[in-house]
Amino acid sequence: MTKPQAVIFDIGNVLIEWQPERFYDRAIGRERREAMFAAIDLHAMNDKVDRGAHFRETVYAEAELWPDWTPEIRMWHDRWIEMAAPVIDHSVRLLRALRRKGVPVFALSNFGIQTFEIGEANYPFLEEFDRRYISGHMGVIKPEAEIYRMVEEDCGLRPETLLFTDDRADNIAAAEVRGWQTHLFDGPKGWAARLVADGLLDAEDAT
Repeated sequence: MTKPQAVIFDIGNVLIEWQPERFYDRAIGRERREAMFAAIDLHAMNDKVDRGAHFRETVYAEAELWPDWTPEIRMWHDRWIEMAAPVIDHSVRLLRALRRKGVPVFALSNFGIQTFEIGEANYPFLEEFDRRYISGHMGVIKPEAEIYRMVEEDCGLRPETLLFTDDRADNIAAAEVRGWQTHLFDGPKGWAARLVADGLLDAEDAT
């Protein structure tokens, strides 16, 4: 197998936990959260943000459509940073270890324009990538083929030389169709082992 020439990280649930349901369970209780998510497709709302729609305007407009849930929906904007937490520290260490080894490291993430700005303000390591491919700025989201093509075109590397990790199987499958090497992320230990197996890090670097 071709040794990867660049490593591409998803962000949500790879570098930062992203669990809106968990947040709402704490904030309003599981029963009410389940009722709200059954009534309203909040993840579809978030997809609009990830495609580049304005964060506050999108969330607040959705909230106005659901008078019984308006305060709760607005939390998606007002308390977003509590959903995008905590940092997965071992994954951040792996990112930095790769860079110390001189391996180019990219981000490819479904993220809104304004939400990424909030993320950067709270998580400085998001500025450490060699290249960042953020869906809100690109106008397309994973797993649509176009976003992977745009990455290839911009970085200039052959698909088979890219190693991509993501926690969603559909995003991984779309990358594999393009010929990328992939790792379905289910925790930083498995990802660390993959990086060692591919000769990108040694065992000490990967801890």
